Amino acid sequence: MRVGIGYDVHPLKAGRDLILGGVPIGHPVGLDGHSDADVLTHAVIDALLGAAAIGDIGKLFPSTDSKFKGASSLGLLSTAAEAVRAAGYRVVNIDTTVIAEEPRLHPHLHQMRDNIAASLKLGLDRVSVKATSPEGLGALGQKAGIAAQAVALIEET
Repeated sequence: MRVGIGYDVHPLKAGRDLILGGVPIGHPVGLDGHSDADVLTHAVIDALLGAAAIGDIGKLFPSTDSKFKGASSLGLLSTAAEAVRAAGYRVVNIDTTVIAEEPRLHPHLHQMRDNIAASLKLGLDRVSVKATSPEGLGALGQKAGIAAQAVALIEET
C-alpha cells in the first residue's frame, strides 16, 4: 500500500467557467489556469502520481504544452490513472476536500464524486468529495481563489 497527497490552488478570474470535479458550476467567476483549472481534479492527479512516485501534474501535463490548453481535467485524470496502472498499481480509494468561500458546493458534491469515480474506473464508495469554507480567513476566505486537497491510497497489483 502507498499513500499520496495532492494539493492545488488557482485564482478566480472573470470570464472563465468554474469547473470542479468536472462539474460546471454557475458562478460569476471561474478558476484561471492553462487547462480548465479544475483544482479538485488536479489535486487528485497529484495524489495519485505522488503515491506511485511517478512525478506530478506538471511533469505529466506541462503548462508549456499547448495541447493541454483548455483541456478537460477529467481526461487528464484518466490518463494519470492509466500511468499509475502502468507503473504496477491499482487505486484503492480517494478522499478530497475543496476549500472555497463561495459558491456553496454541497449541491454538486455527488456529481463530482461520480465524475472522479468514473474517470478512475472506481466504485462510488471509493471516492469521497467534501467541501469546507475558510471562514473568511486569508486569500481563499477573501474569495481570491479556490483550493483542494486529496489523499490517494494505491496498492501494487
